[in-house]
Amino acid sequence: MKIALLGYGKMGKIIEKTASQNDHEIVAKIDHEDDWKVLESQVKQADVAIEFSTPQTAVKNIIRCFEFNIPIVVGTTGWDEQKNEILSYAEQHQKTLFYASNFSIGVNLFFELNKQLAQMMKNYTDYKVGMEEIHHLQKLDKPSGTAISLAKNLPLEISEIKSFREKDVFGIHTVSYESNDDIIEIKHEAKGREGFAKGAVFAAEWLIGKTGIFTMSDILKP
Repeated sequence: MKIALLGYGKMGKIIEKTASQNDHEIVAKIDHEDDWKVLESQVKQADVAIEFSTPQTAVKNIIRCFEFNIPIVVGTTGWDEQKNEILSYAEQHQKTLFYASNFSIGVNLFFELNKQLAQMMKNYTDYKVGMEEIHHLQKLDKPSGTAISLAKNLPLEISEIKSFREKDVFGIHTVSYESNDDIIEIKHEAKGREGFAKGAVFAAEWLIGKTGIFTMSDILKP
């Protein structure tokens, strides 16, 4: 499989390593706007693009891949304001887009656990729901896309998601239910970026030959 990497920071480099270990070829690495002028023809050779850049560049990268008719896997978060427009365009023009707030298999299992616990807790009004997320200092969006995804499945609206940025933290998400008597918590902590990279490459492999809009829930369906 030929892959174009859109975004070549820490995640991009780990995805490159993971893809190579799975016998895939990186045909282009785009990290700046000027790279498109030099590498556009190489990008067009790709079977799929994997996008882990920044919220400011992600939408442009997605649109370019749509124009080149290249399926794209998007792991960048923070572009929610334009998401509906992008999804509508992809559906209308039969483009292929796979997006997720988090590509870790463990986190997506955590999403499912969060849904189940939320369903159990919705009738217990003595409990107040809260959420906390911690990431590394380079994490640009706050709260994280993962935290926003978790919040969408909670039984009550959260007044605040507590966000912290600390050195060398790959991602910790905690959902809590607290009453006067006790606290119930579920938590996921990433040990490194490798789990995200494995999920992104797996999603790219899975996407080949498909048309439409997909998320991690499509992969995890029994």
